[in-house]
Amino acid sequence: MIRVQREDFDIGAEIAALKAGRRDIGAIVTFTGTVRDQSGTVAEMTLEHYPGMTEGELQGIEAEANVRWPLQVSLIVHRVGALAPGDNIVLVVTASEHRDAAFDAARFLMDYLKTSAPLWKRESGPGGARWVEASPSDDAATSSWKKKKHAAE
Repeated sequence: MIRVQREDFDIGAEIAALKAGRRDIGAIVTFTGTVRDQSGTVAEMTLEHYPGMTEGELQGIEAEANVRWPLQVSLIVHRVGALAPGDNIVLVVTASEHRDAAFDAARFLMDYLKTSAPLWKRESGPGGARWVEASPSDDAATSSWKKKKHAAE
């Protein structure tokens, strides 16, 4: 499941909704990304996207995770618009029978979201605004997944 939205999300409610009526889930892994301001220079982060294109790309990334790992269910919620330090940006939830698949799929989804999703981040603060690029370590993480086509390989 994919959602791109302006409003915040409730992590507990999202997990409860995924688990509702299910007895086949043995492991749930969640990742929540938040706006950070380590240097005291970020007053706001604005996330921009192309509606339709963004959802399509996220659905493709999620589908790839479901091919690579035996997931019972997965969820990506990504916020757009103006956010303040401490606000939630993204929620990734993966659920499977066993923890290894859930952990690996969650890491895969986050690595691709950081580098390949059509979402653009601009930080603003006292010194002006700047676009946020993926870091070399983000790119390396995504490249490592490209070498591993499927979890069984």
